[in-house]
Amino acid sequence: MKIKTTALKNLFVLCSLFLLASCANQQHYYLFIGTYTNTTSKGIYIYDFNSATGDASLISNTDSVTNPSWVTISSDHKYVYAVNETNGTNPGRVTAYSFDKNNGTLHFLNTTASGGDDPCYASTSSDNKWLAVANYSSGTATVFPINGDGTVKAFSQIIYDSIYRSPGDSATSPHAHETVFSPDEKFLITPDLGLDKLMIYKFDPSKEQPLTLSTPSSVESEKGSGPRHIVFSSNKKYVYLIHELSGTVTTYSYENGIFSQIQDVPTFPKDAEGIKNAAEIMISPDGKFLYASDRGDINLIVIFSIDADSGKLTFKGTQSSLGSHPRHFMIDPTGNYLLAANQDSENIVIFKRDKETGLLSKTGKEIHIPRPVCLQMIAK
Repeated sequence: MKIKTTALKNLFVLCSLFLLASCANQQHYYLFIGTYTNTTSKGIYIYDFNSATGDASLISNTDSVTNPSWVTISSDHKYVYAVNETNGTNPGRVTAYSFDKNNGTLHFLNTTASGGDDPCYASTSSDNKWLAVANYSSGTATVFPINGDGTVKAFSQIIYDSIYRSPGDSATSPHAHETVFSPDEKFLITPDLGLDKLMIYKFDPSKEQPLTLSTPSSVESEKGSGPRHIVFSSNKKYVYLIHELSGTVTTYSYENGIFSQIQDVPTFPKDAEGIKNAAEIMISPDGKFLYASDRGDINLIVIFSIDADSGKLTFKGTQSSLGSHPRHFMIDPTGNYLLAANQDSENIVIFKRDKETGLLSKTGKEIHIPRPVCLQMIAK
């Protein structure tokens, strides 16, 4: 009887230890940081991020990859893709890596031309068979087939936004800023900062050249506003578009490639002075709050609540990014923290997030890294 009791106690201890280890694992995430390498950065950095405490510790980094200014991760978390932004010196490139989740390291697979100058964004389809890239300076969007081993083939299609200029507007230069798959992946949407349009393409993954212009083919923004990035609401009924030059967020209802404008709000307080330069937009994991960053002279993270029925935004408050040029930010998957990447002051500030109010508070925790541009996170 004593032997059985001892065995049961040992089993209980082992189960408890297993549960504790499992819970600890669920709190930890791999944080990927894309950077500009024109100073001392080596390229892509990987940190361990603890979503319970907000602590981050360096695991690894790549060695001397050129300007991986945007990083995206395949849905199976086996591969990482980075654009290589070369500022027009050489044509842009896209680089593929395999990712070892056991030790948090990247391993180079291959690289190929991005199909334009200064690629600034990349996204993968959910089946990990296609990569879409926006080339900012040349105003082109390209799509790449992805091999089963994660390597990227040469692009199979290139779209030139310049052919969609408004009649008589010959001075307008296209600047594709993003390539986003719709939630059902029937469309690829490209905000073009130069043309002040959202370009809409039908996406058919069964074709070698999967993109065809949709009907309607675009959504017009206010002239000079500079469409930059979009995000879909949690219920997929609404789309929010941030404009870089006007510093505004436009709300649209969305259904099957059709956008209908509902609202347009500024990303800065009424008394804010100086240059507005909006950058990133993101919705909290619970779908209740929208956040936007504004660079320029104000360096703010702006917080809005989202009305679930109408999709409309209500201004809730602001938080200084505690640095210069908050190019990008992200909310960890638990919704506990918001990380703001200040490109010019070279610090990533970790804010605690109030899930009830959406507001942010200082934790005193930062990651110091050269020229941070893009943040992504996956579970360990």
